[in-house]
Amino acid sequence: MQATTLVPRTSDLFSQGLERRTGAALLRFGAARPRPAGRISWSGDGAAAWLDDSRGHVWSVGEPVAAAGLILRAAQGFPERVREFTGPRGTDALVGRHLTVTGRVEWIFRWTVEEPAVHPAEHRVVVLGDEHHDELLAFLNRHSPAHSTGPGSADVSLWAAIRGADGELVACGALSSLRDSGAPLMASVATDARRRGQGLGAGLTSWLTRHAVRRHGFCTLWQLADNAPAERLYSRLGYRNEDPCVSARIGSS
Repeated sequence: MQATTLVPRTSDLFSQGLERRTGAALLRFGAARPRPAGRISWSGDGAAAWLDDSRGHVWSVGEPVAAAGLILRAAQGFPERVREFTGPRGTDALVGRHLTVTGRVEWIFRWTVEEPAVHPAEHRVVVLGDEHHDELLAFLNRHSPAHSTGPGSADVSLWAAIRGADGELVACGALSSLRDSGAPLMASVATDARRRGQGLGAGLTSWLTRHAVRRHGFCTLWQLADNAPAERLYSRLGYRNEDPCVSARIGSS
C-alpha cells in the first residue's frame, strides 16, 4: 500500500453498493443517505470512508488495504483535522506503517432488524426522565466507569432502568444515536456488580432492542471484542456479528 496526497474523492459513498455487503453495516446504518451537505468522503477500490469533522474522526468500511489507503489519504489531505479513525480490523497495522497509531481498541459493530424473544425481566423496565440524571450518573460511575454515554447527552432519546425491591437502581441503559445518520444505538448498559447473573442486563437490553426495532426498524450497538459475556448476550438477542472494527488515534510519523 502506498501513501498518496491526491485530492480526496467526494463521490457518494453508496455508489459502489458497499452498504449491501457483509462487513459494511457501519456504512449502511452509520452514514446518512443522501449525503449531508458538506460531508467529506472518499470511495473506491472496494472501500469507503467519511469524515466526522466535529470529532476529527474518519470512519471507513471495506477491504482493509483499501480502507487504510483512504484513511491515509484523509490524514494527509487534512493533517490538522484528522485525529482518529475507525476501520475494518487490520487497518490499524496498515496505517501504522506510515503514521503513528496509538490507543488501539478492537470493537464489533453489531445490529439487528428483528425483535428478540420476550425476556421475563422486561416487565420490570421503566423509563427515566431528566430528574433521574444525577442518580443515573452516580450508578454508572460506580458500576461502569468507562461508560460511553452519560446522562444529559444530546444524542440520547431515552434512559431505561430496572429497580430493586428497595427502589435502588440495579441496571440501566440508553438509546442513543449514531451522529451522521441518527440510527438508534444502544449504549451505556450497566448492571449492579452485586446483581450480575440474575438476567437484569438481558431483560434491559431485550427491552431496549424491542423499543428501537419497533420505532426505527433496527437497532445497533458497539461491543468490545474481548467482552465474552456481552458476546453471548447480544448473540442470543439476534445481533449480527459481521463487522469487526478497530479504532485508534492518529498522528504524524
